[in-house]
Amino acid sequence: MLKDHAKLMAMLLHAGEIVGRKKLQKMVYIAKKVEMPFSERYKFHMYGPYSEELTLRVEELCNLGFVTELKEDKGNYYQYRYSLSEEGKKFLELHEADVLEGKRIIEQMNEQSSRFLELVSTLLYFEDLSPEEVKEKVKTLKPKQNYTDEDIEEASSFIKRIRMEH
Repeated sequence: MLKDHAKLMAMLLHAGEIVGRKKLQKMVYIAKKVEMPFSERYKFHMYGPYSEELTLRVEELCNLGFVTELKEDKGNYYQYRYSLSEEGKKFLELHEADVLEGKRIIEQMNEQSSRFLELVSTLLYFEDLSPEEVKEKVKTLKPKQNYTDEDIEEASSFIKRIRMEH
């Protein structure tokens, strides 16, 4: 049961801290798409690929005391910060076989903005389409984000780079 939980905990260990629920969702999705062993199922949602399973898994880890969730009031919205608790670190030490590889990729994703990761995950979600069709999907589904052709090219390069590293 806890193998999938341990993978998520290992991601948090490598990242140190992940700021934002959307960012966490996108990081796990992108990691899964570059062949890291995440099993969560995703559907396309308002902010790109979204997994209800991942939301529940994070909630379970918080309830178990393995993950710390800090809720910050930003005035007109709340921002959540996720990190591995001391109990979570001890759990991972006891289950070393479950520790996730790919520390550098996780760090690279965590250095990016949620907006950029939303674009990367959207490109990956529609990667079976032609580049022109993907660009059209992005502009149709995400008009408020105002992604430019340069943004899309940068996201495509990022995908190629992290796939080469894994």
